[in-house]
Amino acid sequence: MKEQKSRKKTGKGEISGKMSFAEVIQKHPEAAEVFSKHGMSCFGCPMAMQETIEQGITAHGQDVNKIVEELNKAVKSKK
Repeated sequence: MKEQKSRKKTGKGEISGKMSFAEVIQKHPEAAEVFSKHGMSCFGCPMAMQETIEQGITAHGQDVNKIVEELNKAVKSKK
């Protein structure tokens, strides 16, 4: 399966596909709800420390850009 690359540039403090699951959950606990909604409990997996969210989302056969956008919306709505 070809890895889907996150195309959108992110601003400072935004979530990007290059961040690890652990990093995202540590900085933005509300992101766990978005991951769970898409059937990903990766934040509890031992690979969460190393795997980027781009890799995990791709492994689950889902759209990286869509989920990263959704994660950023969730984070912004909590501020």
